[in-house]
Amino acid sequence: MDSLVIGAIASLGAGLATVVGALPILLPINLTQRLQGIMLGFGAGVMLAATSFSLILPGTEAAIAQGASKPYAALTIVIGILLGGVFLQLVHKFLPHEHFFKGKENCNGANLKKIWLFIGAITIHNFPEGLAVGVNFGNHNITEGIPVALGIGLQNIPEGLVVALSLVAERYSTNYALWISLLTGLVEPIGGLIGAGLVSIANFILPWAMAFAAGAMLFVISDEIIPESHCKGLEKEGTIGVMIGFVVMMFLDITLG
Repeated sequence: MDSLVIGAIASLGAGLATVVGALPILLPINLTQRLQGIMLGFGAGVMLAATSFSLILPGTEAAIAQGASKPYAALTIVIGILLGGVFLQLVHKFLPHEHFFKGKENCNGANLKKIWLFIGAITIHNFPEGLAVGVNFGNHNITEGIPVALGIGLQNIPEGLVVALSLVAERYSTNYALWISLLTGLVEPIGGLIGAGLVSIANFILPWAMAFAAGAMLFVISDEIIPESHCKGLEKEGTIGVMIGFVVMMFLDITLG
């Protein structure tokens, strides 16, 4: 099967984990903010490990395998990471969105519907994840993409739950919350197609694409998810989640990779 198709399917599977995570809203349970903080931290930890073990290190190895010296390979990764961060900063600056705890950001129009704010936030969070999955599969090496897809899928489960809980808290129906959670997952195949497509067209792009995806994910981790988990005095809970998420993803990467 073509790597472009595999990358799209894998990123779609990882993205659909958001609606799986949202299913508990159908049950008569009440998740505390402490648990939500842990889940957000868990997502950040998974993404951080995926950035390190599934993007930066393989990207460096790919650059060296293409004939680059170690200093040039390192410089390639550095520049790629910074470009990914700049890209997300521009998206963050110009796209109105809403944080789960902190509220609205870059929202000038009072009549801007809340749902579009959520879609903006979801796009910022999920696009680089899909890009990371697609880049890994785009190199025709499924063993490199499986841990990333599984890890991103794992971190999307609590993310989907937080999105659904936030909507239900604003008196949206459970069906509507589930639909929006599903919609969040559909952002990831777009990133997956772009990532896999770029690498499939020109393999020399692989180190740059992996570094770019790593930079985008690092920006999301530091600017979005960790601050979210630290809101309302949830620093300890967020840190616990980061530690658990990091070791889970590290285990998956070492075991499956």
